[in-house]
Amino acid sequence: MKHTLLLLSLLGLTLPALAAESGKPAGGDAEAGKAKAAVCAACHGADGNSTNPEWPKIAGQHAAYIEGQLQAYKSGERQNPLMLGQAAALSAEDMADLAAYFGAQSQTPGVADPDQVALAEPIWRGGNADKAVPACAACHGPKGLGNGPAQYPMISGQHAKYTAMQLRAYRDGSRAGTAAAKMMSQVAEGLSDAEIDALASYISGLH
Repeated sequence: MKHTLLLLSLLGLTLPALAAESGKPAGGDAEAGKAKAAVCAACHGADGNSTNPEWPKIAGQHAAYIEGQLQAYKSGERQNPLMLGQAAALSAEDMADLAAYFGAQSQTPGVADPDQVALAEPIWRGGNADKAVPACAACHGPKGLGNGPAQYPMISGQHAKYTAMQLRAYRDGSRAGTAAAKMMSQVAEGLSDAEIDALASYISGLH
């Protein structure tokens, strides 16, 4: 029963509830956000395309998702000492403006390792029923573009190292503060290290 409910939720049958829990979509001012983004640029790049593969690209990310994550950092729902320090001083308006700015930027594409495609693609498209792992595309879309209103992030083009780090954090429970993160933890429980690395590479090449 647990696996059935998980699969149903990941196939999008609880999207309205998750969207409501995460808050309203961002409605910030991108120009104001640009003026406030200097401190973010140190890690994420001036246009949201980080050069360090351990730090995520946020360019082109759904503004509502960025805003929701900043709120989660500030409240402590999502644990990260560095981001807590950055988000603590942000007002709701600051978060909305930053989200609008980075959401309006263009992401630099990534490249997948061709040797990883054979392992990753079936999981991405169809999941693994034996391990109750749903298709990644069910929530993140066939091209990894996500679902903004439902707060499912765009993950296409993301650094493979960062994606692999997050999947392992979901699997070991160190990232499980929000409702969506708890759901992802259940998904990641069924993934091996090899599958995580393959998926991370495959996702990087989506665009």
